[in-house]
Amino acid sequence: MDIYGFYKGEIFDAYEYLGAHVSNSGTVFRTYAPNASKVAVVGDFNSWQDQPMSPVADGNFYEIIIPEAKEGMRYKYRIYDRKGNFIDHCDPYGFGMEVRPGTCSVIRSLNGFRFSDSDWLSKRTDCRDKPMNIYEVHLGSWRRKAPVPTESDDISTLTSDEITAQEGWYNYAEIAEQIADYALEYGYNFIELMPLSEHPCDESWGYQSTGFFSPTSRYGTPRQLMEFVDICHKKGIGVIVDFVPVHFAVDHYALTEYDGTRLYEFPDDEATYNEWGSRNFMHSKGEVRSFIQSAANYWLSIYHFDGLRMDAIRNMIYWNGQEYRGENRIAIEFLKSMNCGLKARHPSAIISAEDSSSYPKVTAPVFDGGLGFDYKWDLGWMHDTLEYFQSAPMYRTRDYHKLTFSMLYFYNEKFILPFSHDEVVHGKATIAQKMNGQYPEKFPQARALYMYMIAHPGKKLNFMGNELAQLREWDEKREQDWDMLKYPLHDSFREYVKALNHIYLKYNALHYDYDPTNFMWEDCNSTDRCIYAIRRKSADGDILAVLNFSDWYQSDYSVSIGKGFDVRLLLDSDNQLYSGTTPDGSTEFSVYDDHIDMNIPPFSGRLFLLKRSPEKAK
Repeated sequence: MDIYGFYKGEIFDAYEYLGAHVSNSGTVFRTYAPNASKVAVVGDFNSWQDQPMSPVADGNFYEIIIPEAKEGMRYKYRIYDRKGNFIDHCDPYGFGMEVRPGTCSVIRSLNGFRFSDSDWLSKRTDCRDKPMNIYEVHLGSWRRKAPVPTESDDISTLTSDEITAQEGWYNYAEIAEQIADYALEYGYNFIELMPLSEHPCDESWGYQSTGFFSPTSRYGTPRQLMEFVDICHKKGIGVIVDFVPVHFAVDHYALTEYDGTRLYEFPDDEATYNEWGSRNFMHSKGEVRSFIQSAANYWLSIYHFDGLRMDAIRNMIYWNGQEYRGENRIAIEFLKSMNCGLKARHPSAIISAEDSSSYPKVTAPVFDGGLGFDYKWDLGWMHDTLEYFQSAPMYRTRDYHKLTFSMLYFYNEKFILPFSHDEVVHGKATIAQKMNGQYPEKFPQARALYMYMIAHPGKKLNFMGNELAQLREWDEKREQDWDMLKYPLHDSFREYVKALNHIYLKYNALHYDYDPTNFMWEDCNSTDRCIYAIRRKSADGDILAVLNFSDWYQSDYSVSIGKGFDVRLLLDSDNQLYSGTTPDGSTEFSVYDDHIDMNIPPFSGRLFLLKRSPEKAK
């Protein structure tokens, strides 16, 4: 490794030098601890007794080769501060860790698995003009096996395998076929996994990381994760992983005060701690920048992930995410540099930002003054849309333009429309539960909501359970409520979402999101009727969505389509197939020379395909 480049923050593969690397002569351990007085390694291979490491390079790195250290063995670095006190730390660059409550690193080889996805990678794109329908998943609570009881109630006495069996977690390889097939069946072409970097508490969902290079051992080994991605690629499903470049867990066995000083974090508490109670990375340090961007590159390079969703970018743009404190220019420049480096190495990988600020040019190229992300989550669209559907129908004429406002700023960025995990927890209610009214009234509104989402420009993201109209808030300790599918309203809702998703994947007009000529409002002025008409254009046919968000039957509604089109109904959200009121095949509409007339039931939408007809064009 180029040590000078490491200090300058230019390294993207520090994991190839640092960490524990299995070789024919044993395992080579290396760590960076510039302020330590001495460093030793302890583990299963030496009965947890100090085995001193030697200073190497410029004296700030420590190294040892241990022939007895084999794959699967646990270890820690015993780091002595300047006063002679020590703390045993897991390896910042370690490739594996044991299952909580254990805190040791585990020796894992990254060699041995042969990917078979070269054809996938050669054809992969960032989907700018292609469909991107993302199914966001928390692996531990999508599906679970029957828990296996253990004789001991003391979790600290259990092995990693016993803990995994007790919790009922599938490992990465076991769940891959299930989830990839599910995504295919229900019209998703990407899976986005919540953070997989090791974390001590299930409740943090991976956002409070202790092992930035360690796939969480809850679900198995690095090799099994590689198999997961490879299986998804074989089935035509892309895989994105959540990545946290802002902060890390406070646990002292991990990055916190790693070498007896605040090596990765700020020296003062005001800058170190954030709103989540975790510690902020000090992005002005070159070694910290090399650490973070090496971790980002690691997931893309070693595991063949198709993209990263970067969490809490607002907290890098502004000091602790607070705009009044001003821009964090150093962190902003780091984002630009990291994104440039990642895209240079992985041009077709997708780098998206979860950013709640209105900072400009987040998705513009760095050479054009942007941050260099491919996409940004449209949290404004999400909040406005859900607030609209939470309001009583009598107020929707007042709030009519909450749903048109998004198109006033849409072309400022390349947006993803997210209904994510954040919207279905902590007393917020699930997406379906948010719909105004009593239980039966929620389903037609949710069907109309999702048709609006599909018709609106922007790539799509939905959290698991949304497709079932799940009414229980997400709990990371329980699998999804699959038994709800025995109820017709939920089962038919899932079938509706499936039909809608496949329409989205099929028709090109719904993919050219960022071309202003692709979108137009055919009607955004029917305020009193709460009707909207959205048109998406393409050379091989237009898609027209007509949406009635009022609670009354709308008679004699007319929408202009222009001359020379054949019209076909693709989907009616009120169809009885989906627990609506309209018998299959009897949707009312009449096509005339340049417009369509129809009657629209309350809380419903229709999707039409408009194809130019040579005969009608004469």
